[in-house]
Order: sequence, then structure tokens, then C-alpha cells
Amino acid sequence: MTATPQRKGILVTGGAGYIGSHTVLQLRERGERVVVLDDLSTGFRQAVLDAPLVVGDVADTALVARVLREHDVDTVLHFAAALSVPESVRDPLKYYGNNTAGTRALLAACTAHGVSQFVFSSTAAVYGIPDGGRASEEHPTRPINPYGRSKLVTEWMLRDVEAATSAGSGAAALRHVALRYFNVAGAEGTGRIGQSRRDAFHLVHVAAEHVAGKRDHVAIFGTDYPTPDGTAVRDYLHVEDLARAHLDALDYLRRGGASTTLNVGYGHGYSVREVLAAVERASGKPLTLREGPRRAGDPPELVSEASAIRRVLGWQPQRDDLDLIVRSAIEWERKLPGIGWR
Repeated sequence: MTATPQRKGILVTGGAGYIGSHTVLQLRERGERVVVLDDLSTGFRQAVLDAPLVVGDVADTALVARVLREHDVDTVLHFAAALSVPESVRDPLKYYGNNTAGTRALLAACTAHGVSQFVFSSTAAVYGIPDGGRASEEHPTRPINPYGRSKLVTEWMLRDVEAATSAGSGAAALRHVALRYFNVAGAEGTGRIGQSRRDAFHLVHVAAEHVAGKRDHVAIFGTDYPTPDGTAVRDYLHVEDLARAHLDALDYLRRGGASTTLNVGYGHGYSVREVLAAVERASGKPLTLREGPRRAGDPPELVSEASAIRRVLGWQPQRDDLDLIVRSAIEWERKLPGIGWR
């Protein structure tokens, strides 16, 4: 009997963070060889469960080179980044340092090692304020905050690196899939991992903390947007469906797929007030709300046109249900005090 060749390793940067850890779990469940690199500045050691963890910075090219070599890596899934829009407005250099310069260093190590497949955690923030509030991959990229711009520059770098490695002799080209996420929320269904940050800022996470008694109110930033109820509208995506998109992107690249950029979303939006109503349904009690002015860098409406990812990757979301998303987030938040992730 001929032995099945063992697949090479996969490096997951930021794999101790929210989305990265959910993707690591799904990779491990199907038997992939995974190593996580995370500086634990916002991630948690416990979130990687039994996966190998290297604590360090993606900008440390010597460390990255060693990890790539020792784990025989041919694929990188890159999540490590700073990701708060309001913070990026206050501290843009942090975002160009972590997200853009850090990724530049990572790519240098990858090309030197001959990594041939790269899945990048991008963002719908690259679109800025799309006409009509909806964005397809063909929509112009006009980010309105440093977070979106820092991610867009990385998309450009990936295209340029592929062109350079394709033109070279001997080494394989670095093909990539850039996934432009919309608003991610929820938690893994069995309660093993979920979202935990010391500085929650995403709406569902903040509301779940309020329900769990960890904050005294939920702020609504802007009630005068040109939307049906005056609050901002977003496309909310369950984290497990998003993690699955990364596995589908990996499979696509392994089949020889060409580099591509794809939206990940459900294709419909909910307003802030609609999300908070879902939180009240799940919790069975009213929320304490405080209305305030708009935040800098927030578009009124941002909803995906997401047919391409279904066609190109065969992605089939299983959790397109706002009540399910909210309920899983609340259940995880209530569990957190007992497992000591704070």
C-alpha cells in the first residue's frame, strides 16, 4: 500500500486571537499541521487549545524564518493585526506599523522561505462609503480611516509580491486569497472558544458584556444616519462561517487556484437598533442605552455583495441568523468569568 504523503505545515499568525483561534480549531479538527504565532497582546494562550504556540511578533523576521523552517510551512494564514477603526483614527502610526510594516516583514520571510500560499485577513473597510451602502469586489477602494488604508496597502503588496515571485526563476510564486470581512460576531458552538478582548468595541461584543453585567450601558454612536432608523447598518457574520471561508480559501489555493480577493458576508444588513433588539430577545431583559454622536471613520451603511465567494470557493454559510449570532456571543460572555481569560 502506498502511504499518503503528509501535508506541509500551516502558519497561523494571530492564531490566539478571536477569528484566528476559530480558524485554528477548524484546521486542527480536520487534521492539518498547524503552528500559531502570536504576541498575545490581544490574544489568549488558552484560545489555541492544544495547537503549538510560538509567542512572538510577525515583524521578527529571524523568528518567522525559524518557524517556517522548523514546521516545514508552505501556507500562511495571516490574522495578526490591530483592528479598531476609532483607535486607528487616534493612532494611525500604530496601524501602519502593525498592519502594513509588520506584514511587509512577514512577506519578506515568506518569500525567502518559498511559501507558496497565503490567505490574508483583509476588511470591508477598504471600500470606505460605497454608493448605496453595498460593495462588491469591483467597487472602488476608498478607505476613510487608517485601519482600512493599512489593510489595502497589504493587498497591494501581495499582488506585487506575486508578480515578482512569478517572474523569478526556480521558486514558486506566492499565490494568495485576500478575504474582505464584514462585521464578525458570535462564538464557537460548543463553548470552547469565543471573543475576549480587554477593550471590546464591536457592537455585539459590547452588548454581550452589558448583558453579562460587565458594563453599565451600551452606547449608540450616531442616530442621524441616512438609514431607516437613523443608526448605522452593517452585515453581521458568524465567526464560524468566517473561519470556514479560510479553510475553503486554503483548499482553493491547494487546487492551484489563481490569486483573488473576495468579500465575506451574508449580503444583508442590520441596523444598530435591530441588533440591540436581538440582544434584548436573547437576554430577556431591556438594555440600558446611551445615544451619542457619530464616531470618526464610521460609514452609514456597509453591506456585502458576496456572490463571488460562493462561486469561486464554494463557500456555504451555515449560521446566517442574527439571533443565533447574538445568543452565542451572550452565552460565551457569561462563561468567561469562570475560565479566567480576562
